[in-house]
Amino acid sequence: MINKKLGIAILIIVFVLAGSLSYIFFAGGGSGKIPLPLINYAPPSQNGTVPSVNPNEPKTEECPINGEMLTKSQKNLWEIRRPLGVMIENHKDARPQSGLSSADVVYEAVAEGGITRFLAIFYCKDAPYVGPVRSARVYFIQLLEGYGNNPLYAHVGGANTPGDANALGKIDTLKWSLYNDLNQFAVPFPYYWRDYERLPGVVTEHTVYSATAKLWQYAKDNRGLTNVDKKGIAWNTTFTPWKFQDDSAASARGDVTKISFGFWNTNADDYSVTWNYDATTNSYARVNGGVPHLDKNTGKSLTAKDVVVIFTRESVVNDGYEGGQHLLYGVIGSGNGLLFQNGKSQTITWKKSTAESAMMFYNTSGSEVKLVRGEIFVEILPIGNKVTY
Repeated sequence: MINKKLGIAILIIVFVLAGSLSYIFFAGGGSGKIPLPLINYAPPSQNGTVPSVNPNEPKTEECPINGEMLTKSQKNLWEIRRPLGVMIENHKDARPQSGLSSADVVYEAVAEGGITRFLAIFYCKDAPYVGPVRSARVYFIQLLEGYGNNPLYAHVGGANTPGDANALGKIDTLKWSLYNDLNQFAVPFPYYWRDYERLPGVVTEHTVYSATAKLWQYAKDNRGLTNVDKKGIAWNTTFTPWKFQDDSAASARGDVTKISFGFWNTNADDYSVTWNYDATTNSYARVNGGVPHLDKNTGKSLTAKDVVVIFTRESVVNDGYEGGQHLLYGVIGSGNGLLFQNGKSQTITWKKSTAESAMMFYNTSGSEVKLVRGEIFVEILPIGNKVTY
């Protein structure tokens, strides 16, 4: 009788475990990889992960990513790490996101169904909370490839249906999987965690967070990646920086005070974007879906010194994805665009010769434009979309 009861108990346990693993498998997008367990962990906003910045320390050092002038103490930190790209979602239920205002550069494009997603590039500054972190897409990987030798990539799974939009397959092809790729499926708590209290009431898919310092620490301790790799090769040996300029004089600033555009007709109201120019601060404040777009870390609106709009070829990959449409954007090659800075607009062209090269911007004379120092937003729109300004 005891053996019979024990056998039944074992069968029940096996059944529950099998069901749980099946759930995890399919919840992970059918990747075949089981994500490591995440704990509901809500550290204090500082949590020892973001060094304090002395407001009295002079800002004498140029960030090589966006030209922002920062302190020597901050430079001492960025010189021993490498660029980190984090996939941050923009579903309306995931707002306000955390950490976007600390990024050096932010790229935005549709992920699926008219819902946009961000690739936030961190290098010179830290974010104590960053997220919600979501899945990888091929075109964001291609943009990140332009940030030197083996940039870090933080995401939770990714598009994985066989075909041109197979983001996880792309990562494997690049041999990033066990090196500079920081997929949550392979990186444990406490480097990623779930926080159901940060955005109360949202579904589980909107609850994964991290911190930039934790991700850089994991890359150092577990992958041997700092500013150099295990062979001693610096990340920036293959990196081409943009050119930068100071803010224009107040008297030279323009009067283009409002920039508006949409991505798709689907979900247009929730994902339309407006950038409002403030001549006093010489910066643009972002409005998303008709309301100010805030960073939960600061409670303030997202701002940028430069808003770059590029037009690219959008295509749908019919790869059998049942959850919607996997997309591709032609971010390798060249095309047209618009640059907004100093309250003015100008027509530009963009060029990214290879996946490994940086995306560069040129004026109508063919000279590389200079970007105003500070956070830069690159908005990726399908060819033919209208920008009103």
